Formats: sequence, C-alpha cells, structure tokens
Amino acid sequence: MSVSISPPGPEAPAKRPPREPSLADALAPVVVLIGLLVLTIVLFGTAAADGPLQVALFMSATFAGIIAYKNGYTAVAIEEAAVGGVSSAMGAIFILLAVGALIGTWNLAGTIPTIVSYGLALLRPAIFFAIIAVICALVGAVTGSSWTTAVAFVGMAPVLKMSTAMTAGAVISGAYMGDKMSPLSETTILVPSLVGGVTVNQHIRGMLWTVGPSFVAAVGIFLGLGFAEKPSGAVDTTAARDALAAVYHITPWNLVPLVLLIVLSFLQVPPFLAIFGTAVFSGILASFTQPDVVKALVDKPGQGPVLNGVEAIYKSMATGHVAHSSNDTINALFSRGGMTSMLTTVWLILGAMGFAAIMEHAGFIDRLIKPLVTRARSDGRLIAATGLTCIGLNIIAGDQYIADVLPSRAYRAEYAKRGLAPRMLSRTVEDTGTVTSPLVPWNSCGAYMAGVLAVPTVEYLPFAFFNLLNPLIAIIFGLTGFRVEHVKPETAQNPEPADS
Repeated sequence: MSVSISPPGPEAPAKRPPREPSLADALAPVVVLIGLLVLTIVLFGTAAADGPLQVALFMSATFAGIIAYKNGYTAVAIEEAAVGGVSSAMGAIFILLAVGALIGTWNLAGTIPTIVSYGLALLRPAIFFAIIAVICALVGAVTGSSWTTAVAFVGMAPVLKMSTAMTAGAVISGAYMGDKMSPLSETTILVPSLVGGVTVNQHIRGMLWTVGPSFVAAVGIFLGLGFAEKPSGAVDTTAARDALAAVYHITPWNLVPLVLLIVLSFLQVPPFLAIFGTAVFSGILASFTQPDVVKALVDKPGQGPVLNGVEAIYKSMATGHVAHSSNDTINALFSRGGMTSMLTTVWLILGAMGFAAIMEHAGFIDRLIKPLVTRARSDGRLIAATGLTCIGLNIIAGDQYIADVLPSRAYRAEYAKRGLAPRMLSRTVEDTGTVTSPLVPWNSCGAYMAGVLAVPTVEYLPFAFFNLLNPLIAIIFGLTGFRVEHVKPETAQNPEPADS
C-alpha cells in the first residue's frame, strides 16, 4: 500500500490584528451621533424618545461598526461587542421592568395616592420644591438608590397646581444627592474600588466639600422658585384630598409597601428582587386595602374576590393600573405603570449600550481620552479634563457606568504620578459622571427618570439644579485648587489609612 505525500502548499497568511483607530476614526461616529440626535430633536421635539432617538442610536451604532470593520475588526467581533454591551445592561433593564410593575401595583394598592394625600396635607406651594428635594435626599441616602427614590412625588404637583417639570427637577436633585452620599450606593462603592487607595468613607467625606454647597444652593433656588411660582389656579387641597378619599381608602397601611422597599434596600437585597418582590406584595395588599379599586379594574361582576385579586395583580404589573372614577384628574394621575410602559425606555437603553460597546471595543473612546490626559498640564486642568470626559461619556456612551468606570481607569495613573490624592479622582468622577447621567435623554439614567416621572428629560433638565451645579463646582474647585488634596507622588498609589 503506497501513500503519496503531496508537497506542502503555501501557508495561509497570518491574520493581521486590527489597526489602531485614528482621531478621525474615533470622532466620526460621535459627529454622526450628534448630528442625528440634533436632527431628531428638531424634527420630533419632546416625542423624540418615543422611537426616533432609538433609531438615531442604532444608525450611529451601525456607522461605528462600519468604521471598526474598516480598521480590521471582523463582523463577528463587532456583533459580539454589541451583544456584550447589551448584556451588560440587562440588570438595569430588569430593574426598570420591575419599577414599572411597582408603579402599577402601588397605584392599585393606594400607596401613591396615600403619599399624595398626606403630602397635600403637609406641603404648601411656597416650600413644595425645597421640601421634595430634601425628602428625596433623605430617602436616597437610606436606600442608596436614586432609581428607587424617584417614584412617588411628582403626582402631588398637578394637585397643587405646581410645575411638574420643576417637581421632577427637585426629585432628581434630592435623589442623586442622597444616592452619592450613601455607603449603600453602587456607584459610591464602585468608583473608589476602581481608583484604589481610598475607602468608601474617605470618598464620601471628600465629596462633602462639593456636594454640600451644590445641594444647599439647589435647595435655596427651589425655595426661591416656590415663593415666586404662582399656582395656575386656586389651590384647594381639602377638595383634592376628599376626591382621593372618595376613590381610595386612605390609610397608613397603604404605606407598608414603601417601608418594605426601604427596609429591603437597607438590607442590600438585590434591587430587582427588592422592587419586584415589593410589587407583588403591593398587589396582594390591594385586595385587602382597596377591594373596590381592584373590582373596578377587573370589571368582571361574576368573578370572585380571589380571582379578581390575582387578575388585578397581573394587569397592574403588566400593563399598569387604570383608575376608574368620576374624577378625570384622579384617573389621569393614577392610571400609570406596568412593564409595558417601560418598553420604549428599554429600547432606548439597547440602542445606547450597543453604540457604546462598539465604541469601546474598537478603541474609539480610549483614543478620544488620551489627548485630554497629555494636554492637561496643570492639576486643575487634569481635574477639569476628568470632569469633561465623564460628562462627554454620558452623552456619547449613554450609560452612567461607562462614564464612571472608564475615566477611573484612564486617569488613575496620571493622578498618582502628579501626587493628587486618590479621592480627588473618585470625587471628580462622581461629581461629574454620576450626577449628569439623568440629564441626557438617551442615557440609561435619563431614560429611566423620564419614564418613571412621566416628564421628558429636556423638560426637567433646566430644573435639576443639584445635577447642574455639582459638576460646575467640582471643576471650579479643581481649577482654583480649593480643597484639592495631594500626597507624595511616590506613595500616591498606596492606600491612605483606613477609617474605622
């Protein structure tokens, strides 16, 4: 048996690695994104987030993918990067859907109507905005979550004839202040761990110098607006509370779901489980506290109370609660929630995360950051560059975590080299990255807040005073050197003594 051996053929050429992107490569997708977003907002206005913004994001992600393909990345690699980016957002998406279910069952169980009723008894238009900001700050500090905090307060504004956009600004200002200063907050824990050499307690104490003045100034502005704002009609809170009581059974028992959510958050139960579990509990509670509301929602006269309760839970969690009363204002205020109400926001997050993942995987974001680091000659300019990078990433990448994580990594070595204390970096990242995320309509935080508060981002943005002032004060402190801490350059990467 003979075996013929063929001469070896020519070896396949080695696969070339992808090329490093040029500055033009990195800028091109950003220019396309900005152009499409501006065009979308001009054409559709506040309705842009209902679909057109999502289309613009997917088109921008496609363009970024084409540039990456030109640079040598395979179609499979680009696809995997986009899928990976979307996968990283699944936690936020599940939380968002859980919040939609929670809003539905909180309206069904009378939790939100009760908060509104009690709030109307205590609040007056002159102090309304300021008190809402303070309350949300306290709740945010306890729960460690700005997302959990911003659920129940905007419903008071229409009854008091106050601006819902200003109310949303007050809610977001307080929620993000409390979130940043809470040792339970994800970003407050994450950023120091990425920077290194700073504990969570040191990080929080470092932020006091920028967060404190920002929030005090914001509350002062809200007080001024409250005294200057003239309600758009006669304010009769007694009549409004009577109208609520005619539809819902107003009782402190309706606030048990709110207490449960705060306790679960304080115990650091995973956010989805805490929110979704509270939503289910609220739906069950509704059959006992609001039997007439449950019966009206189901509208099946021959069906028993047990099946009515189960069906009401399904309906309110899936498509939201629908109030059935003779009062059109109450019907409009409390017919909200449901997972389906969040689907447009989920779509927005998918587009933003896909675009951001391709930009990061292809090296475009890193290419845009490097010139900022090398050109920041002074400490003040380096801090300003860090802040502008965080704000820019919130706009370009559309995700708070990207805006926090990438600058923490990219600037860490330069801060250590110059002898800047590690918490100067962690403070700047939080002051500019975390707080500006809800100000961008296509950012996951901006989309979330707009969906939960039912106020478009572009409408509440001018009134989110804390979120606007905090980055400005942080950059001014950096440029002037006020409260900028230094350590010896050779020990800059060593941890500071930990606080007890």
